[in-house]
Amino acid sequence: MVGTPARDNVLHDILRAFCVFGRQTVLQSTRGIPTYVNEFWTSKQRQANSLHEIAYRACFKPQLPRFFIDLFTQPGDVVYDPFMGRGTTLLESALMGRIPYGCDVNPLSDILTRPRLNPPRLPHVAHRLGEIDLSRCENYPQELEVFYHPDTLTEICALREYLLERERAGELDEVDRWIRMVAVNRLTGHSKGFFSVYTLPPNQAVSIESQRKINERLKQTPPRRDVRKIILRKSKSLLHDVNEAVRRQLALVAPRTLLLTRQAHDTPEIPDESVSLVVTSPPFLDVVDYTQDNWLRCWFCGIDPQSVPITMARSVDEWREAMHRVFAELVRVLKPGGWVAFEVGEVRGGQIRLEEVVIDAVCGLPLLPEAIVINDQHFTKTAHIWGVSNRMKGTNTNRIVLLRRR
Repeated sequence: MVGTPARDNVLHDILRAFCVFGRQTVLQSTRGIPTYVNEFWTSKQRQANSLHEIAYRACFKPQLPRFFIDLFTQPGDVVYDPFMGRGTTLLESALMGRIPYGCDVNPLSDILTRPRLNPPRLPHVAHRLGEIDLSRCENYPQELEVFYHPDTLTEICALREYLLERERAGELDEVDRWIRMVAVNRLTGHSKGFFSVYTLPPNQAVSIESQRKINERLKQTPPRRDVRKIILRKSKSLLHDVNEAVRRQLALVAPRTLLLTRQAHDTPEIPDESVSLVVTSPPFLDVVDYTQDNWLRCWFCGIDPQSVPITMARSVDEWREAMHRVFAELVRVLKPGGWVAFEVGEVRGGQIRLEEVVIDAVCGLPLLPEAIVINDQHFTKTAHIWGVSNRMKGTNTNRIVLLRRR
């Protein structure tokens, strides 16, 4: 699909004729908007770059932004994600020679994204880890012993204090940022590759009381973990695909990269008509509690989670209004003829079709709903596309509303 970016009816021809994985596209209609159903991409089709392997709740696979970046942009174009999360769109854009712009009200997004756009070399990470004294910490949080062996917790706290002090002094460099990112991603998990005893997967953190109950039920006590070794092992894994060509590509786009920590409807740092493509997935209707999931990560990074004004709309009307404000800002930053690929999940068992709410949310704005793309990982012609009968709870589909800036 690399070549001239798709425009208007060419887009429909491409989607209608798509059969890369041996299946014909099914054409439907959603309130008069052409809706294309197929397996347009799959996590099996191409190994994503190892830099993507960071856990985060409610994030899409790299193959999703890659599909639309190929379809709508050329190298050197700006690709923007106003809800960047773990930075999947930004990283994939940079790897493809596009200029990544990103915004997220959650400061953890910058912490998880920025280091992977400028990755250090493994020997530099090892050297820095060897320089940090992890044997002592000033403020030992004993209540976290439900997650960690006391010696492991001492090392975590010592690393935390080192990083916070470097940040306060304005001395945090790319190696420190990398170590912080990896440590944040290794805080809790369900294998020996994490600092903690067995707990929920790493993209969510249980409460102290809940972890105490898990320990009692499983009759487990936190084992000793080596913080340095775990960080180094994960760093080696993340950097596995980072060869010299990848480093040159990332370095090429780095000077123009823009990451913001603020509300998506208010981004004055982004110039008017500068963005060619937006690929994003917004917070959905009370599906994920970002603050609850990230309390431990916030503690490690010195962030007050209560101070982060995450959009957690509880009703369809609230969500539509919030998205309308975001779309109004996207109109400002998009080039005329630019595109938005707006991924929405299936919520409340498929009873709410957020793609239809998106259509309402752009009403009155110069954003034209051109198509809806439904990527179904287990697509068959006879599949029920809508509702609970498709995948029960949880879904293997992506629903993307494609909007064109007039």
